[in-house]
Amino acid sequence: MSTVDSARSVRIAIWILLAAIIGAGAISYLVLTANKPAPAAPLAAADAQLVREDSHRITNPATEKAQLVEFLDFECESCRAAEPLVEDLKKEYGDRITFVHRYFPLPGHRNSGTAALAVEAAAQQGKYQEMAAKLFETQPQWGEKQDSQAALFRTYARELGLDMAGYDAAVAAPATKDRISQDAADGKALGVTGTPTFFLDGKKLTLNTEAQFRQLLDEAVR
Repeated sequence: MSTVDSARSVRIAIWILLAAIIGAGAISYLVLTANKPAPAAPLAAADAQLVREDSHRITNPATEKAQLVEFLDFECESCRAAEPLVEDLKKEYGDRITFVHRYFPLPGHRNSGTAALAVEAAAQQGKYQEMAAKLFETQPQWGEKQDSQAALFRTYARELGLDMAGYDAAVAAPATKDRISQDAADGKALGVTGTPTFFLDGKKLTLNTEAQFRQLLDEAVR
């Protein structure tokens, strides 16, 4: 088999795995319930916002031609598998597309809400992307565990040089939990059932291949 064919086979396998995990995440979301962070009151679709003023904008193009919004869960294997591709897309399109992250902790993941709290607490000290990257990098170490990983996430915060008193206060603050719950409530109202879920200029995407993803972004920035 040629190198090109091998690479194509690997990509196809990754997309098949992503589809399977997203499907499993959607089923878990519909079946299971959770209360960490406490869910926000249900929103009508008309009241939901795809992007809010405080949403985390990962790129800030001088001239925005499109917005790509990703609802994600830091304990989601599919989100972690997609992260290298998303990083590549940010480098390629970040000067024209605003990439936006929104929290969507899945109930089937014991530490997804705790992870979101850690990331949001880091974000309040200007370290959103650093903590998000750290949690995806280390997900195999803490993902799928049934005991709280809050202490481990706190060590990551210290490694990132965060003010720990401020970090602890942010993790415990009701406003931080509400911030995450608001993202999840918007996602539910907009039809998000699993992660990662992408919206391009307000349209929910159904993706089958990397090539299709790139084609949609190419069309959006023309």
